[in-house]
Amino acid sequence: MPASPNLKPDHACLIVHGSDQPGIVAAVSAMITRIGGNIVAFDQYSDDPIGGAYFQRVVFHRPGFAAERPVIETEIAQTLAGFELEWSLTDQSVPKRMAILASKQDHCLLDLLWRHRRGDLPVTIPMVISNHTTSAEDVRSFGVPFFHVPGVPGPDKSASEAKILELLRGNVDVVVLARYMQILSGDFLQQLGVPVINIHHSFLPAFIGAEPYKKAKERGVKLIGATSHYVTDDLDEGPIIEQDTVRVTHADSAAELARRGADVERQVLSRAVLWHAEDRVIRHGNHTIVF
Repeated sequence: MPASPNLKPDHACLIVHGSDQPGIVAAVSAMITRIGGNIVAFDQYSDDPIGGAYFQRVVFHRPGFAAERPVIETEIAQTLAGFELEWSLTDQSVPKRMAILASKQDHCLLDLLWRHRRGDLPVTIPMVISNHTTSAEDVRSFGVPFFHVPGVPGPDKSASEAKILELLRGNVDVVVLARYMQILSGDFLQQLGVPVINIHHSFLPAFIGAEPYKKAKERGVKLIGATSHYVTDDLDEGPIIEQDTVRVTHADSAAELARRGADVERQVLSRAVLWHAEDRVIRHGNHTIVF
């Protein structure tokens, strides 16, 4: 399996966000120079220059980063203390551990596995968990462990969620729902403690919930789409990472809408996963800033 070109030794990504004020860019740039780093990518956004919300993503190269990380983090904390900004630092040579949850429909699951095998996604995939066994052999052919956790009839999913948590807790940095057709409880999300990314087969906020292509056909839409978002307690209401659409006509059946929509779902989910893995997404309330 080829290594992802997105994994870069001695590169770090610094995310900064908080209240906008003069001097942030100068302070961060000077700090990176002091620690012997060289900025290779810099993005920022402010929704209001006078006390608005400020967001910054900086990627810098610093030889021996891993060994010097504690010293670098101390320098960052001291530099940003006067600005009262929140920040995080990640090693860009370390891939995020990404588990995938899936059900019967496998188009998004297999697409992620294929992109990972090609080295297109800077992640490792320690496991795939499904409430069905239909994709077990396909998953294992990629060299990825497959675990079957059957769904539980009725509204109480605590038993199956407990088994999934046992597999995931402490072993992953992010979970991707690749058309996983089970609703995760708020208690599950809280106990899991890592971001969960979903792909919804409609252009949210339109057609929330089940059977969106059927609803779209009945409504006579001219565009269908897909939305990738972070999962929250509110069904299909989490912060949106990426969306896309494709044009359709009155002649397209609901099945044709679903077939064409599946292509969009694959693309949207893979982009959302890539951007999350590269630390390009900053959550702010119920929306995101994507650099």
